Amino acid sequence: QVQLVESGGGLVQPGGSLRLSCAASGRTFSTYTMGWFRQAPGKEREFVAAIPWSNSRTYYANSVKGRFTISRDNAKNTVYLQMNSLKTEDTAVYYCAAGRASSPITTSSPTGYDYWGQGAQVTVSS
Repeated sequence: QVQLVESGGGLVQPGGSLRLSCAASGRTFSTYTMGWFRQAPGKEREFVAAIPWSNSRTYYANSVKGRFTISRDNAKNTVYLQMNSLKTEDTAVYYCAAGRASSPITTSSPTGYDYWGQGAQVTVSS
């Protein structure tokens, strides 16, 4: 069992930055692929970024590539999402997820993840 708690959300102006953190419980954190998803009002949950347990590579949605960076610290059981050059369309609830996804297809699908955090609101507005 893995419990996930996100933090770091808030209100930021367009062009600004935020860093989300996701703290995980459980001694097996380092064996999970970690992902970030987001859901805007009236829209489906969409993939943002993912990083496998091995830190061997990272995956990003085209809409955030070059602006967002996912990283993880297995010693601290924490995954981060650094968000730069934020746009109004980045406004959403951001969810951290943990799972056994291992391919480019499964890492970008909610079905590749077994555990989810409660979500953190990110609002980009002037």
